[in-house]
Amino acid sequence: MNKPQPYASFNLQPIAGIWREGSTGRSMTVSDPYTRRPLIEIPLASKDDLNEAYARAKEAQVAWAETGPTARAAIMLRAAQIFDERREEIVEWIIAESGSTRVKAEIEWATAKGITVEAASFPNRVHGRIVESDIPNKESRVYRRPLGVVGVISPWNFPFHLTQRSLAPALALGNAVVVKPASDTPVTGGLLLARIFEEAGLPSGLLSVVVGAGAEIGDDFVSHPVPSFISFTGSTPIGQNIARQASSGDYLKHVALELGGNNPFVVLADADLELAVHAAVVGKFLHQGQICMAINRIIVEDSIYDDFASLFIQRVSKLVIGDPRDPQTAVGPVINRKQFNGLTQKVAQAKREGAVLAYAGESQDLVFAPHVFTEVKPYMELAVEEIFGPIAGLMRADNPDHALELANNTQFGLSAAVFSGDLDRGVQFARRIHSGMAHVNDIPVADAANVPFGGEKNSGLGRFNGDWAIDEFTTTQWVSVQRQPRHYPF
Repeated sequence: MNKPQPYASFNLQPIAGIWREGSTGRSMTVSDPYTRRPLIEIPLASKDDLNEAYARAKEAQVAWAETGPTARAAIMLRAAQIFDERREEIVEWIIAESGSTRVKAEIEWATAKGITVEAASFPNRVHGRIVESDIPNKESRVYRRPLGVVGVISPWNFPFHLTQRSLAPALALGNAVVVKPASDTPVTGGLLLARIFEEAGLPSGLLSVVVGAGAEIGDDFVSHPVPSFISFTGSTPIGQNIARQASSGDYLKHVALELGGNNPFVVLADADLELAVHAAVVGKFLHQGQICMAINRIIVEDSIYDDFASLFIQRVSKLVIGDPRDPQTAVGPVINRKQFNGLTQKVAQAKREGAVLAYAGESQDLVFAPHVFTEVKPYMELAVEEIFGPIAGLMRADNPDHALELANNTQFGLSAAVFSGDLDRGVQFARRIHSGMAHVNDIPVADAANVPFGGEKNSGLGRFNGDWAIDEFTTTQWVSVQRQPRHYPF
C-alpha cells in the first residue's frame, strides 16, 4: 500500500465549504514549543468569515440530518481508516505543535481514533420511544433528532483528541459543526481533522474551522444565533463566561463545559507503595502535567508519607526530560513562554507559603523541569489552584477520613484516584469523592470512548462519550397522535 502524500496548505482554513485564507489581513505564526521553529503562518479569520461558516453549516445540515445512518457511519469508519493510514503524520503534528512527547502523542492518536470508531455506531443507536397516555386513543411518540449546528471550542493540551471528542459524535448524529481551535494548536485542533473528514467524503460545508483571535471572534462564536450548542474545553473562568453568554441574550443554547481540575490522588496506608508511587509519577508528569485530569494534589496517609515521598522523589529524579521526539523522553516543553513563566511564579509562591522544595530539576528553554514540594497545606496555592504543569505537591493526611476531607476540599470535581490494598474499601472511598470520575488503583488521567466523561462543581457541565454523547448532541421532540376524537372540557 502506497504511503499517502502528506496534507499541505494549512495556511488555509475550510470556511463554508472552501479552503481559503482568513480575511482579517492579519496572520499568526505557529511554532514548535521545543525547537521554536515556525511551523506555519495562518491568515486569521474575521467575523465575516465566522458568519459565512455558520450560515453554510445551517444550510448543509438539513440534508445531512436526512442522510441515512449507514452513510453517516461509513464516513466515520473511513475517517478511522485514514487515522491508520496517516498515523505517523498525525503523531508528528501532535508532537511538533503541542510539544507532546511521543508517548503522549501516540495516546492522543489512539483515543481520537477510538472516539471516531465509537461515533460510527451512533447513527444506529439513536432511538425514539412510544409512551403510554391516559387520554383514550392517544399515542405519544418521542423522537430524537440532531440539535442543528454545533460550535466547538477546543484547547491546546490534547487538541486532536479533544476536538474529535465533540466533532465526531456531533457529525455522526446529523449535526453540522464549526470549530474554533486554540491559537497554539490550530492544525491538530481543527485543520488536520478537516482534511481527514474531507478525504473521508464528508459533504461540503458541514465542517468549518475558523482560526481567529479570541478578541476578534470569540464572543461572536458563542453568541451567534445559528449554533444551538456550544462545546467548550478549557479553563474554568472562560467556561463560566461562555455559560453566561449561552444563557443570556436573544438565543439560549445548550452547553457542554469540560473545565479545570484540582484532582486528588489519595494513597491509603494499606496501598501497594511501589505501585502507587509509579502511578503518581505518570499521572502527574504525563504531558508535563498539562492535562485537566492530571494529579494536582497527592494526599498520603501519615504512616507511609515519608516512605512515599522518598520513593516518589527517587523516581522523579530519573525522568528523562528534553526533546519530545526522543521515545525515552518523559517530560518535554510546556506550550509557550506564558505557561513557563506562570509555573515559575507558582514555584516562588509555594516557597513563600512554606512548602518544602524537596526536588527541582534543571529547566531549559521551554522545558520546565519537574519540581516536588512536600508538606503542602490545604491553604497553599498548590493545593487550591490547578497547577497545569510539572510541579507536584504532597500533602499529609492523619487518617482516611482526613484524606477524604482533603480530597473534597476544592471547588473542582473532575477526576480523582485512590490507592488501597482493599479494592472494596477503595471503591467505597472513591464513591465519597465529589468528582465526576474516580479511579481505584489507577491514575486519574483516564478517558474511554464508551464511558461518561465530565466533572462536577467548577469542573464543568455535561458528559461526553458513548450514550452520554448521544444525549448531549441530540434533542427530543414529543409528537402525539390522537387517533379518534377526544372529549374536551368545554
